[in-house]
Amino acid sequence: MSIKALNSAITPVYQTASEALLLGDTFELLAQLEKGSVDLIFADPPYFLSNGGITCHAGKMVSVNKAQWDALPSDKHEFNRNWLRLCYDLLTETGTIWISGTLHNIYSIGMALEQEGFKILNNITWQKTNPPPNLACRCFTHSTETILWAKKNTRTAKHYFNYALMKEENQGKQMKDVWQGPLTPATEKLFGKHPTQKPLYLLRRIIESSSEPGQLILDPFCGSSTTGVAAKLLGRSYLGIDSEPNYIRLSQRRLEHTVREV
Repeated sequence: MSIKALNSAITPVYQTASEALLLGDTFELLAQLEKGSVDLIFADPPYFLSNGGITCHAGKMVSVNKAQWDALPSDKHEFNRNWLRLCYDLLTETGTIWISGTLHNIYSIGMALEQEGFKILNNITWQKTNPPPNLACRCFTHSTETILWAKKNTRTAKHYFNYALMKEENQGKQMKDVWQGPLTPATEKLFGKHPTQKPLYLLRRIIESSSEPGQLILDPFCGSSTTGVAAKLLGRSYLGIDSEPNYIRLSQRRLEHTVREV
């Protein structure tokens, strides 16, 4: 396997025959990748929650501020349209994109998808079985995230869906669009932490359901590269992009300690 999206003008900070990590501005790097070369995109873009508020972590009151990358841009919706436009060009005609978010950003994402030529296939609700409590006690506890699954809205776009496997994993019944499970366990944070790290089981299901072994998975906001770990375990190629050196180093450590299952 090889990273078919890369060209000679791009220098990964980490690369093997089947995976690569790019450090830099997501918009600039996405524009340099080969068009029509990516089979599946999973994106966990900034939720823009760093607004000076508070939340609960490990039973303690902490700030919601993560870093500058999570600060609200001057035009949130234009930000989302811009990176989605670049992702559209990168997808194959059979490729799809998955995007995770909360109420703070997902409605903009949904509109931006349609504006940039995508068709939404599913609206997955990820229900967290162990969410942190609501400290303000002025609204219901936030216990879900939305994951949108979309393809190109063209006549030639024929997306891949492993219906049989998903039905098998759901005890012989059609899998529904509400997925339940816990937050990321400590065992998946042995090499470091990311504030929005997704659990491995979630990415495994996404990748297994909508891609095939050997295909290329892209994560344009890779963070700790749970996407990459799942891709490697499942025999896919992986390309991760992040603007934070610490997260790229964390991603590399996780990938280096992951052994393919197939």
